[in-house]
Amino acid sequence: MTAMRMAAARQGGTADTAGVTVATALPVGPALMAGYGVVRLVGRAAGDYGPGVWWTVAHLLFLAAVVAFVAVFRGLRGLAGVRGGGRVAVEMASRAGVLGAAAVAVQALIDLTVGFVAADEQAMSDLFGRVQDVPGVMPLVYTVVPMLFWFGLLGLVTLLAFFRRDLVRAWVPVAVLAGTVLMAMSLDLLTAGAVCIGLAMHTVRRGLPG
Repeated sequence: MTAMRMAAARQGGTADTAGVTVATALPVGPALMAGYGVVRLVGRAAGDYGPGVWWTVAHLLFLAAVVAFVAVFRGLRGLAGVRGGGRVAVEMASRAGVLGAAAVAVQALIDLTVGFVAADEQAMSDLFGRVQDVPGVMPLVYTVVPMLFWFGLLGLVTLLAFFRRDLVRAWVPVAVLAGTVLMAMSLDLLTAGAVCIGLAMHTVRRGLPG
């Protein structure tokens, strides 16, 4: 076992165990996110993206994608193989990502609940307005905390591009940033953004031990 793997074993289980977890999640998270984008576009093109099947399927895919990315955060943290200040930075990025994922998951659950309860798009709009008018909901669930999901992911791959050059190539953070920017520009670009992130995660997966 190399020194790097020994360090990973001390920090998050064996490197192989961490690798198995993250190897499974790395392609699944972006794929589910891309699926969410595709279903959303199809539902909108069909003129039926409100309460109903398209909305429900899209947001179930979205929720599943977020859960998969939690495994990505934890797996990449375990593979960092660093100590001291580097370790602190990796931990902070990972925890920020998981916290952001929790907020995004709550957002997806709210969307699913509203979709089940509302009779039509106007009712959905009214329900969302009531939820978002609750003090603290907007920053915690919709605007501030969810951004930690993307900052955490970008921070992790950037740190690993320095600490694990054998695992994360220099262009990977750029691809993750590009995907994040595309998604932030428009929900209609979700699939394109997820493809960028998926390509980056595929490269990381190819570099995993074993």
